[in-house]
Amino acid sequence: MFYLTEILGLPVYDSSGAKIGKVAELAVALGAQPPRVKLILLSPLPGRDKSQPAPAVPIEDVAAFSPARLRLKILKAEIASFHPDEGLLLLKKDLLDQQIIDVHGRKVVRVNDLALEPRAVNHHSELLVWEVDIGLRGALRRLLGGAVPRAWLRKLEAHVKTATIPWEVVNLIEVDPLRRVKLNISHDLLAKLHPADLADIVEDLPHKERQAIFTALDDVTAAEALSEVDPRMQVSIVESLEASRAADIVEEMPPDAAADLLGDMSEETSSELMNELDQQDAEEIGELMEFHDKSAGGLMTTDYVAIPSTADVHAARYVIGGIPDLPENFNTIFLVDESGRYVGSVPLSKLVVAATSEKLADLKSEPLLSVPPGSAEDEVFELIDKYNLLTLPVVDEEGVLIGVVTVDDVVSVLRKK
Repeated sequence: MFYLTEILGLPVYDSSGAKIGKVAELAVALGAQPPRVKLILLSPLPGRDKSQPAPAVPIEDVAAFSPARLRLKILKAEIASFHPDEGLLLLKKDLLDQQIIDVHGRKVVRVNDLALEPRAVNHHSELLVWEVDIGLRGALRRLLGGAVPRAWLRKLEAHVKTATIPWEVVNLIEVDPLRRVKLNISHDLLAKLHPADLADIVEDLPHKERQAIFTALDDVTAAEALSEVDPRMQVSIVESLEASRAADIVEEMPPDAAADLLGDMSEETSSELMNELDQQDAEEIGELMEFHDKSAGGLMTTDYVAIPSTADVHAARYVIGGIPDLPENFNTIFLVDESGRYVGSVPLSKLVVAATSEKLADLKSEPLLSVPPGSAEDEVFELIDKYNLLTLPVVDEEGVLIGVVTVDDVVSVLRKK
């Protein structure tokens, strides 16, 4: 295994045996797994204008690697200049000392070194990016490389615990001058993390990197993670995004979480964002924002499933099967009459085991519990605790179901206290 910090600075000899420079950088082609080194950039050759692009040698033109030197198959005069390419990642510039997301460890770490595995392919050698060194071994190579013999340094490393991450589980955070982000290899691994784990990662990042992550993630993943982030940080993240991008994320958040977020923002920023939202979403969120934070209305969400009380189990299953996006904590079906008034609730567990012909009204739970939107949060907490409820309906003056308070929202409030 070679290490990037050991390769950088190696003398380079052309096919005639003449020393023509030193290794200054390795350029990796993205897209392949694991990524392969495509070009070796050299320090300016003697007599070459330093303002000109660096000489770049294709990996296919390397005859041999060794810990002491790098030998080419071509002459100095055949070496072309390097031209920047968005499809290339420069290992020294773009990776060393950069922050990465270790999705297995669910944390943010810093790159100390990179392990590269040599392979023989079609009569030439290749270098594959294999591991990221995030531990003391990499730091020692950086500190002592060139100052002590390589063999001695390797013996010293043997007494230090290894701390590496396989490249395939690495996500690189790199914010360029245009404030774009490269998540290498893709953000798919991030999307597979639990939103709470992703939120923990995001909270450990500096502001620019947080913004970059939310710019790169898909709307649903970004919304799920944002819902788990500290409220003050939520505002900072959303305000750093373009209004249209922020609106796309907010529209994917649960209505109650979106209302809380917009309520914490300045009136000017909140209004600008509301104008970017879909009209139906904006109206729904706007109605929730009218309720006091510490009331049933302020706690409730309008994301629930309500079915006519006259339906049977078969009809209920059919309706649920046709809903593309069920509530995140879907555990209860709410029954309403022809006027939308709340008349009962059926736990999802009962629906699973009931006969298809059974009426929903015969499965509803007792007692019939609900609260008006103006009820204090302490009253809501007391009812949920007393009756071991997962959800508590919120009804208006006419008894019409307008929302539900879920137990996870209660837990979130209590944790903040």
